[in-house]
Amino acid sequence: MLTLAFTVALAFSAFAVSAEMLEVTDDFGRNVTLPGYSERIISLSPTNTEILFAIGAGDRVIGATDYCNYPEEAKEITRVGGVSTVSIEKVVASEADLVLGCALNSKETVERLTELNVAVVSLNPENIQEIQDDIMLVGRLTGKEENATALVADMAQRLEAIKARTVDVKRPKVAHITWHDPLWVAGGGTVQDELIELAGGDNVFSDKKEWDTASLEEFIDRNPDVIIVSVGHGVAGMQPYDYILQEERLKVVNAVKNGRVYTIDADIASRAGPRIVNATEIVYECLSESFGDTEMPTPEPAGFEALLAVASLLVVLCFSRRRTKKV
Repeated sequence: MLTLAFTVALAFSAFAVSAEMLEVTDDFGRNVTLPGYSERIISLSPTNTEILFAIGAGDRVIGATDYCNYPEEAKEITRVGGVSTVSIEKVVASEADLVLGCALNSKETVERLTELNVAVVSLNPENIQEIQDDIMLVGRLTGKEENATALVADMAQRLEAIKARTVDVKRPKVAHITWHDPLWVAGGGTVQDELIELAGGDNVFSDKKEWDTASLEEFIDRNPDVIIVSVGHGVAGMQPYDYILQEERLKVVNAVKNGRVYTIDADIASRAGPRIVNATEIVYECLSESFGDTEMPTPEPAGFEALLAVASLLVVLCFSRRRTKKV
Protein backbone atom coordinates (compact mmCIF):
# COMPACT_ATOMS: atom_id res chain seq x y z
CA MET A 1 0.00 0.00 0.00
CA LEU A 2 2.91 2.34 0.71
CA THR A 3 4.19 1.74 -2.81
CA LEU A 4 0.80 2.62 -4.25
CA ALA A 5 0.56 5.74 -2.11
CA PHE A 6 4.04 6.75 -3.28
CA THR A 7 2.96 6.27 -6.90
CA VAL A 8 -0.02 8.59 -6.42
CA ALA A 9 2.09 11.15 -4.58
CA LEU A 10 4.71 11.05 -7.32
CA ALA A 11 2.09 11.55 -10.02
CA PHE A 12 0.57 14.55 -8.27
CA SER A 13 4.06 15.90 -7.68
CA ALA A 14 4.63 15.74 -11.43
CA PHE A 15 1.49 17.81 -11.88
CA ALA A 16 2.77 20.40 -9.41
CA VAL A 17 6.12 20.70 -11.16
CA SER A 18 4.44 21.09 -14.55
CA ALA A 19 2.29 23.95 -13.26
CA GLU A 20 4.97 26.42 -14.40
CA MET A 21 4.56 25.30 -18.01
CA LEU A 22 1.67 23.09 -19.09
CA GLU A 23 1.81 21.18 -22.34
CA VAL A 24 -1.36 19.33 -23.31
CA THR A 25 -2.88 17.67 -26.36
CA ASP A 26 -6.58 18.25 -26.87
CA ASP A 27 -9.15 15.86 -28.33
CA PHE A 28 -8.37 16.98 -31.88
CA GLY A 29 -4.64 16.35 -31.59
CA ARG A 30 -3.70 20.01 -31.15
CA ASN A 31 -0.70 20.57 -28.92
CA VAL A 32 -1.19 23.55 -26.64
CA THR A 33 1.33 25.12 -24.26
CA LEU A 34 0.20 27.31 -21.39
CA PRO A 35 2.34 29.28 -18.92
CA GLY A 36 0.58 27.74 -15.91
CA TYR A 37 -2.79 26.92 -14.46
CA SER A 38 -5.62 28.81 -16.13
CA GLU A 39 -7.25 31.53 -14.03
CA ARG A 40 -9.39 33.30 -16.65
CA ILE A 41 -11.37 30.79 -18.69
CA ILE A 42 -13.97 31.11 -21.41
CA SER A 43 -16.15 28.04 -21.89
CA LEU A 44 -17.54 27.50 -25.37
CA SER A 45 -19.92 24.68 -24.47
CA PRO A 46 -22.41 23.90 -21.68
CA THR A 47 -20.61 20.61 -21.02
CA ASN A 48 -17.31 22.37 -20.39
CA THR A 49 -19.00 24.81 -18.04
CA GLU A 50 -20.49 21.94 -16.04
CA ILE A 51 -17.10 20.25 -15.78
CA LEU A 52 -15.41 23.45 -14.59
CA PHE A 53 -17.98 24.01 -11.86
CA ALA A 54 -17.99 20.33 -10.85
CA ILE A 55 -14.25 20.37 -10.12
CA GLY A 56 -14.38 23.66 -8.23
CA ALA A 57 -13.11 25.98 -10.97
CA GLY A 58 -16.40 27.72 -11.71
CA ASP A 59 -15.17 30.99 -10.23
CA ARG A 60 -12.55 31.17 -12.98
CA VAL A 61 -15.09 31.15 -15.81
CA ILE A 62 -15.30 34.72 -17.13
CA GLY A 63 -17.23 33.97 -20.31
CA ALA A 64 -19.65 31.32 -21.53
CA THR A 65 -22.13 30.57 -24.30
CA ASP A 66 -25.80 31.48 -24.37
CA TYR A 67 -26.62 27.84 -23.58
CA CYS A 68 -24.50 27.47 -20.44
CA ASN A 69 -27.31 27.19 -17.89
CA TYR A 70 -26.02 24.75 -15.28
CA PRO A 71 -25.31 25.06 -12.43
CA GLU A 72 -27.47 28.05 -11.52
CA GLU A 73 -24.42 30.29 -11.03
CA ALA A 74 -23.46 29.75 -14.66
CA LYS A 75 -26.42 31.87 -15.75
CA GLU A 76 -24.70 34.95 -14.33
CA ILE A 77 -21.55 34.59 -16.45
CA THR A 78 -20.90 37.06 -19.27
CA ARG A 79 -22.07 35.68 -22.63
CA VAL A 80 -19.80 35.45 -25.66
CA GLY A 81 -22.33 34.12 -28.18
CA GLY A 82 -23.66 30.72 -29.15
CA VAL A 83 -21.71 27.48 -29.39
CA SER A 84 -21.26 27.89 -33.14
CA THR A 85 -21.58 31.69 -33.25
CA VAL A 86 -18.83 32.80 -30.90
CA SER A 87 -17.96 36.50 -30.78
CA ILE A 88 -14.22 36.56 -31.33
CA GLU A 89 -14.15 40.23 -30.33
CA LYS A 90 -15.66 39.48 -26.91
CA VAL A 91 -13.29 36.57 -26.35
CA VAL A 92 -10.21 38.63 -27.19
CA ALA A 93 -11.40 41.61 -25.13
CA SER A 94 -11.86 39.38 -22.07
CA GLU A 95 -8.11 38.67 -21.88
CA ALA A 96 -8.80 35.03 -21.10
CA ASP A 97 -5.78 32.78 -20.62
CA LEU A 98 -7.72 29.71 -21.83
CA VAL A 99 -10.64 29.06 -24.14
CA LEU A 100 -12.16 25.64 -23.53
CA GLY A 101 -13.81 24.65 -26.80
CA CYS A 102 -15.79 21.79 -28.28
CA ALA A 103 -16.52 20.05 -31.58
CA LEU A 104 -19.42 22.38 -32.40
CA ASN A 105 -17.23 25.48 -32.44
CA SER A 106 -16.43 26.40 -36.02
CA LYS A 107 -12.99 25.59 -37.37
CA GLU A 108 -12.66 29.24 -38.40
CA THR A 109 -13.28 30.41 -34.82
CA VAL A 110 -10.60 28.12 -33.41
CA GLU A 111 -8.10 29.07 -36.11
CA ARG A 112 -8.73 32.81 -35.70
CA LEU A 113 -8.36 32.69 -31.92
CA THR A 114 -5.14 30.71 -32.30
CA GLU A 115 -3.82 33.31 -34.76
CA LEU A 116 -4.57 35.96 -32.12
CA ASN A 117 -2.47 34.00 -29.58
CA VAL A 118 -5.47 32.84 -27.55
CA ALA A 119 -4.91 29.36 -26.10
CA VAL A 120 -7.70 27.02 -27.22
CA VAL A 121 -8.11 23.50 -25.86
CA SER A 122 -11.07 21.64 -27.39
CA LEU A 123 -12.88 18.67 -25.89
CA ASN A 124 -14.84 16.05 -27.83
CA PRO A 125 -15.53 12.99 -25.66
CA GLU A 126 -17.39 10.21 -27.45
CA ASN A 127 -17.94 7.77 -24.58
CA ILE A 128 -17.95 7.70 -20.80
CA GLN A 129 -14.27 6.80 -20.50
CA GLU A 130 -13.38 9.81 -22.65
CA ILE A 131 -15.65 12.02 -20.54
CA GLN A 132 -13.65 10.95 -17.50
CA ASP A 133 -10.39 11.55 -19.35
CA ASP A 134 -11.51 15.06 -20.25
CA ILE A 135 -12.50 15.84 -16.67
CA MET A 136 -8.97 14.87 -15.66
CA LEU A 137 -7.56 17.08 -18.43
CA VAL A 138 -9.57 20.08 -17.23
CA GLY A 139 -8.38 19.31 -13.71
CA ARG A 140 -4.83 19.47 -14.96
CA LEU A 141 -5.41 22.75 -16.82
CA THR A 142 -6.80 24.39 -13.69
CA GLY A 143 -4.67 22.80 -10.99
CA LYS A 144 -7.76 21.01 -9.69
CA GLU A 145 -6.40 17.49 -10.23
CA GLU A 146 -7.43 16.26 -6.80
CA ASN A 147 -11.03 17.43 -7.25
CA ALA A 148 -11.15 15.95 -10.75
CA THR A 149 -9.86 12.62 -9.48
CA ALA A 150 -12.47 12.53 -6.71
CA LEU A 151 -15.23 13.39 -9.17
CA VAL A 152 -14.22 10.68 -11.64
CA ALA A 153 -13.88 8.12 -8.84
CA ASP A 154 -17.40 8.96 -7.67
CA MET A 155 -18.72 8.61 -11.23
CA ALA A 156 -17.00 5.24 -11.59
CA GLN A 157 -18.44 3.97 -8.30
CA ARG A 158 -21.98 4.95 -9.23
CA LEU A 159 -21.70 3.34 -12.65
CA GLU A 160 -20.28 0.15 -11.16
CA ALA A 161 -23.22 -0.01 -8.75
CA ILE A 162 -25.59 0.02 -11.72
CA LYS A 163 -23.58 -2.54 -13.68
CA ALA A 164 -23.60 -4.89 -10.70
CA ARG A 165 -27.42 -4.85 -10.70
CA THR A 166 -27.78 -5.53 -14.42
CA VAL A 167 -25.35 -8.41 -14.98
CA ASP A 168 -27.89 -11.20 -15.37
CA VAL A 169 -31.11 -9.32 -16.12
CA LYS A 170 -33.37 -9.91 -19.10
CA ARG A 171 -32.68 -6.80 -21.10
CA PRO A 172 -35.65 -4.83 -22.47
CA LYS A 173 -35.48 -3.36 -25.97
CA VAL A 174 -34.98 0.41 -25.72
CA ALA A 175 -35.22 3.35 -28.12
CA HIS A 176 -33.95 6.84 -27.27
CA ILE A 177 -35.36 9.66 -29.40
CA THR A 178 -34.79 13.41 -29.51
CA TRP A 179 -37.12 14.46 -32.33
CA HIS A 180 -40.19 13.14 -34.12
CA ASP A 181 -40.39 14.68 -37.61
CA PRO A 182 -38.62 12.56 -38.69
CA LEU A 183 -37.89 10.26 -35.76
CA TRP A 184 -34.33 10.98 -34.66
CA VAL A 185 -32.81 8.11 -32.69
CA ALA A 186 -29.59 7.34 -30.81
CA GLY A 187 -27.60 4.71 -32.67
CA GLY A 188 -24.39 2.83 -31.95
CA GLY A 189 -21.35 4.88 -31.03
CA THR A 190 -23.32 7.47 -29.07
CA VAL A 191 -22.97 8.08 -25.36
CA GLN A 192 -26.72 7.42 -25.13
CA ASP A 193 -26.23 3.95 -26.62
CA GLU A 194 -23.59 3.26 -23.98
CA LEU A 195 -25.73 4.40 -21.08
CA ILE A 196 -28.68 2.28 -22.29
CA GLU A 197 -26.34 -0.73 -22.21
CA LEU A 198 -24.99 0.21 -18.77
CA ALA A 199 -28.52 0.69 -17.43
CA GLY A 200 -29.50 -2.83 -18.47
CA GLY A 201 -31.17 -2.34 -21.84
CA ASP A 202 -30.55 -3.20 -25.49
CA ASN A 203 -30.67 -0.28 -27.90
CA VAL A 204 -32.92 -1.38 -30.78
CA PHE A 205 -31.11 1.08 -33.06
CA SER A 206 -27.54 0.15 -32.11
CA ASP A 207 -26.96 -0.94 -35.72
CA LYS A 208 -27.37 2.65 -36.89
CA LYS A 209 -24.31 4.88 -36.88
CA GLU A 210 -24.45 7.53 -34.19
CA TRP A 211 -27.55 9.77 -34.45
CA ASP A 212 -29.79 8.84 -37.36
CA THR A 213 -33.37 8.92 -38.58
CA ALA A 214 -35.84 6.04 -38.47
CA SER A 215 -39.03 5.72 -40.48
CA LEU A 216 -42.28 5.17 -38.63
CA GLU A 217 -42.49 1.69 -40.15
CA GLU A 218 -38.97 0.87 -38.99
CA PHE A 219 -39.71 2.14 -35.49
CA ILE A 220 -42.83 -0.03 -35.28
CA ASP A 221 -40.93 -3.03 -36.61
CA ARG A 222 -38.18 -2.65 -33.97
CA ASN A 223 -40.99 -2.58 -31.35
CA PRO A 224 -39.11 -1.19 -28.30
CA ASP A 225 -40.29 -2.21 -24.84
CA VAL A 226 -39.17 1.15 -23.44
CA ILE A 227 -38.93 4.54 -25.13
CA ILE A 228 -36.78 7.32 -23.65
CA VAL A 229 -37.58 10.80 -24.98
CA SER A 230 -35.24 13.76 -24.50
CA VAL A 231 -37.24 16.89 -23.68
CA GLY A 232 -36.33 20.40 -22.65
CA HIS A 233 -36.81 24.12 -23.09
CA GLY A 234 -35.40 24.36 -26.60
CA VAL A 235 -37.05 23.92 -29.97
CA ALA A 236 -38.35 20.45 -29.19
CA GLY A 237 -39.95 21.07 -25.80
CA MET A 238 -42.41 18.23 -25.16
CA GLN A 239 -43.32 17.75 -28.84
CA PRO A 240 -41.53 14.40 -29.39
CA TYR A 241 -43.09 12.93 -26.24
CA ASP A 242 -46.58 14.11 -27.20
CA TYR A 243 -46.13 12.70 -30.69
CA ILE A 244 -45.18 9.24 -29.42
CA LEU A 245 -48.28 9.08 -27.23
CA GLN A 246 -50.70 10.57 -29.75
CA GLU A 247 -49.62 8.96 -33.03
CA GLU A 248 -52.25 6.28 -33.70
CA ARG A 249 -49.88 4.07 -35.68
CA LEU A 250 -47.52 3.79 -32.69
CA LYS A 251 -50.15 2.36 -30.37
CA VAL A 252 -49.09 -1.17 -31.41
CA VAL A 253 -45.58 -0.61 -30.02
CA ASN A 254 -44.98 -2.40 -26.71
CA ALA A 255 -43.68 0.71 -24.93
CA VAL A 256 -46.77 2.71 -25.86
CA LYS A 257 -49.22 -0.13 -25.13
CA ASN A 258 -47.71 -0.75 -21.71
CA GLY A 259 -47.25 2.86 -20.62
CA ARG A 260 -43.45 2.73 -20.74
CA VAL A 261 -42.65 5.96 -22.53
CA TYR A 262 -40.44 8.13 -20.33
CA THR A 263 -38.92 11.59 -20.55
CA ILE A 264 -35.45 12.73 -19.62
CA ASP A 265 -34.06 16.26 -19.46
CA ALA A 266 -32.20 16.76 -22.75
CA ASP A 267 -29.45 18.73 -21.00
CA ILE A 268 -28.71 15.83 -18.66
CA ALA A 269 -28.94 13.16 -21.36
CA SER A 270 -26.96 14.93 -24.08
CA ARG A 271 -24.14 16.75 -22.31
CA ALA A 272 -21.01 14.65 -22.15
CA GLY A 273 -20.02 15.74 -18.66
CA PRO A 274 -20.39 14.66 -15.03
CA ARG A 275 -24.20 14.49 -15.19
CA ILE A 276 -24.05 11.67 -17.73
CA VAL A 277 -24.00 9.41 -14.66
CA ASN A 278 -27.26 11.03 -13.52
CA ALA A 279 -28.63 10.22 -16.97
CA THR A 280 -27.57 6.59 -16.61
CA GLU A 281 -29.28 6.39 -13.21
CA ILE A 282 -32.46 7.90 -14.66
CA VAL A 283 -32.49 5.42 -17.55
CA TYR A 284 -31.89 2.60 -15.04
CA GLU A 285 -34.97 3.73 -13.11
CA CYS A 286 -36.97 3.70 -16.35
CA LEU A 287 -35.83 0.16 -17.14
CA SER A 288 -35.91 -1.27 -13.61
CA GLU A 289 -39.55 -2.37 -13.89
CA SER A 290 -38.33 -4.90 -16.45
CA PHE A 291 -35.94 -6.36 -13.86
CA GLY A 292 -38.43 -6.26 -10.98
CA ASP A 293 -36.02 -3.88 -9.22
CA THR A 294 -37.60 -1.05 -7.24
CA GLU A 295 -34.50 0.38 -5.55
CA MET A 296 -31.75 2.54 -6.95
CA PRO A 297 -28.29 0.92 -6.83
CA THR A 298 -26.15 2.14 -3.95
CA PRO A 299 -22.39 2.37 -4.52
CA GLU A 300 -20.30 0.31 -2.13
CA PRO A 301 -18.02 2.57 -0.07
CA ALA A 302 -14.49 2.16 -1.37
CA GLY A 303 -11.70 1.17 0.95
CA PHE A 304 -8.55 3.27 1.21
CA GLU A 305 -6.52 1.01 -1.06
CA ALA A 306 -9.27 1.01 -3.68
CA LEU A 307 -9.44 4.80 -3.70
CA LEU A 308 -5.68 5.05 -4.06
CA ALA A 309 -5.76 2.57 -6.92
CA VAL A 310 -8.43 4.59 -8.71
CA ALA A 311 -6.54 7.83 -8.12
CA SER A 312 -3.29 6.34 -9.39
CA LEU A 313 -4.95 4.92 -12.50
CA LEU A 314 -6.74 8.16 -13.35
CA VAL A 315 -3.61 10.25 -12.97
CA VAL A 316 -1.75 7.92 -15.32
CA LEU A 317 -4.66 8.05 -17.77
CA CYS A 318 -4.57 11.82 -17.79
CA PHE A 319 -0.95 11.72 -18.99
CA SER A 320 -1.27 8.83 -21.40
CA ARG A 321 -4.80 8.58 -22.81
CA ARG A 322 -5.32 11.56 -25.08
CA ARG A 323 -7.18 10.87 -28.30
CA THR A 324 -6.44 12.38 -31.67
CA LYS A 325 -9.50 13.22 -33.75
CA LYS A 326 -9.93 14.99 -37.03
CA VAL A 327 -11.33 18.51 -36.92
